[in-house]
Amino acid sequence: MPHRWGMSPLLALLVACGGQDAGGRGRSSTTTEVSPSPTGASSTAVTETATSTTPWDCVVDPADVPDWSTQLGCREDFDLLASAPLDASIPGARSVKTVVDRLQDDALYLQNSTRYAIHWEFCSAHLSGNGLPIVPDLGSFNRTEYYSPDRRFILGALSWYEEPAAWVYEVSPYDTADADMITTAFRKIRDATYFGDALYFHPSSSAVEVVAEDLPPDIPVITTNELFADISYQPLNLGTTMGKLTFYDDLEGELPWFRELLVLDEVPNDVSVVAGIITSEFQTPLSHINVLSQNRGTPNMALKGAIDDPTLRALEDRWVELTVDAMGWEAREVTQEEADAWWEANRPDPLDVTPMDLSITELVDAEEVLDPELSLGEALSLATPAFGGKASHYGGLVHIGDAVPMPKAFVIPVHFYNEYMTDNGLWPRVEAMLADPVFQGDPAVREAELADLRATIEGGSLDPELEGRVLDKLGADYPGLRMRFRSSTNAEDLSGFNGAGLYSSKSGDPSDPSDPVHEAILRVWASVWNFRAYEEREYFGIDHREIGMAVLVHRSFPDEEANGVAITANIFDVAGVEPGFYINVQEGEESVVFPEAGVTTDQFVYYFYAPGQATVFLESSSLVPEGSTVLSVEETFELGVALDAIHNHFYEVYGAGGGFYGMDVEFKFDDLDGSEPPTLWVKQARPYPGWGR
Repeated sequence: MPHRWGMSPLLALLVACGGQDAGGRGRSSTTTEVSPSPTGASSTAVTETATSTTPWDCVVDPADVPDWSTQLGCREDFDLLASAPLDASIPGARSVKTVVDRLQDDALYLQNSTRYAIHWEFCSAHLSGNGLPIVPDLGSFNRTEYYSPDRRFILGALSWYEEPAAWVYEVSPYDTADADMITTAFRKIRDATYFGDALYFHPSSSAVEVVAEDLPPDIPVITTNELFADISYQPLNLGTTMGKLTFYDDLEGELPWFRELLVLDEVPNDVSVVAGIITSEFQTPLSHINVLSQNRGTPNMALKGAIDDPTLRALEDRWVELTVDAMGWEAREVTQEEADAWWEANRPDPLDVTPMDLSITELVDAEEVLDPELSLGEALSLATPAFGGKASHYGGLVHIGDAVPMPKAFVIPVHFYNEYMTDNGLWPRVEAMLADPVFQGDPAVREAELADLRATIEGGSLDPELEGRVLDKLGADYPGLRMRFRSSTNAEDLSGFNGAGLYSSKSGDPSDPSDPVHEAILRVWASVWNFRAYEEREYFGIDHREIGMAVLVHRSFPDEEANGVAITANIFDVAGVEPGFYINVQEGEESVVFPEAGVTTDQFVYYFYAPGQATVFLESSSLVPEGSTVLSVEETFELGVALDAIHNHFYEVYGAGGGFYGMDVEFKFDDLDGSEPPTLWVKQARPYPGWGR
């Protein structure tokens, strides 16, 4: 049976939410109400309530569902008018959008939210002209109806949350409606719905929380923590897969088969290619295992208590079809023959990667990585085989301007990696390894031989000429700085292959004999043969012999005040009607993608493009005092300016084709020498895969 649940706590603050099922109850009515009938519009909604001595009755005709109703007399009425949320990440949710027209004596419209997905569509169709003021274009409508104190409409959503079993009224997180407006809308909805006595107001952002403090006593407020304390299901990456359902208490030392469906008690820091993942712990959307799942196109979900869930335990060690949906999940047993046939039909197509370009034999400053005579897309395609995806995108970032502050950098091209492998006779070893059926068939053998190859690479001697050139470069352009040597292969940061976390980076200090530069370079080169990097390439059919490692080199940040990752889009808003930035940031050097057990980060959606620029927090850092945030308002705005510039700069390459588009950005706030307030430093940008593939 499918499992349908309420909203994930990480996603709880987003508007356009709703419900699945609720028990109705009778509520007496003492008046007879007539539906407002705007000039030029018509509604088939029943226009009278039940009498004052009977329970509420259904008022919406299921055979002829109207464009709106003024009442909800039963659960069926709600279901007929409600829509699945525009936000596809909300599980088990439906909602009815609400409009209160202040020019019509606060007339209430419970709009058909399937037929009219946004408020403007409904208002334009039914509340514009023919004796009423003309509803303007969408941009003007949004600027007025969400922000102006003299707005005509009070816009909101009436939602049911399944697991908390709560009806709530919400306004958008960036809506500047005052307490009087919210009070008016809430009372109208309460009096027009069969569940009105149980209705709560849910503040959807910190700004709305402040307004809610001024609401009168007859309007109960339910907080996000109260509302979502018992939510159990979180969809991370949507899709369907088949595999053998296997439980692991701990992945340490384990080598799961790529056709296993893993059930894990905790969120691992890393995982090789598998058919799908279920964790008992909730995950951050930008955790490594979720980014990997998105890159692979494999389902990923969290379910509280999954490790002991009776439905899953009944399927342990059996072939299973798992579907992870925005609205719920389903697991059913299948035969091995079905699973084998599914795999043959759904295995990923081989991914063509442009082979190494060995023609660049000099160290190249980041500003010179891309050809200025070409379009950005053409320049990235040309540069990646020589400089790798990370360094090539870095070369695109440096030309954006002051809005995107970046550390000065240069690149050691892939030529030198290939030269090292050739001079040390390592390519024949690779050929023999790849041709060995034992290596191909046994993951334990594969892991051991890859580890031995890495040790051989790391234990070799760097060409003295190259080492001298690098040290001379560091002494001339980066005097006295400890440096970060970062992986950059021609098989990562591509639109069809993210490659997040596959390879290794390392710091080195030319002035510290215990932290030598040559060891850092060799460690980065060796990481081409990381076990998970190999498995990932094998899964996508990438020819390992065509992969080369460039090295992006810039100053290190050994003592930053904050570090984080951000997406230049609202990852919870697949419909594109709530634009914003998703930001995951942590105090100091603590990891945002590999957090220690029990450590949480600041996660929020920043509505940079909306007046007031609301921030909607999904989770708070456990490393800062309660009530505090990792970034100040000024730092958040500085980051927003950079994210906007990055988004616009790469749009022609990754966004112009339509569909979801966002860039995955790494950043830090650091005061460098401690003499000034921390400032923003952008380290990386790459295309973000989004939900599914």
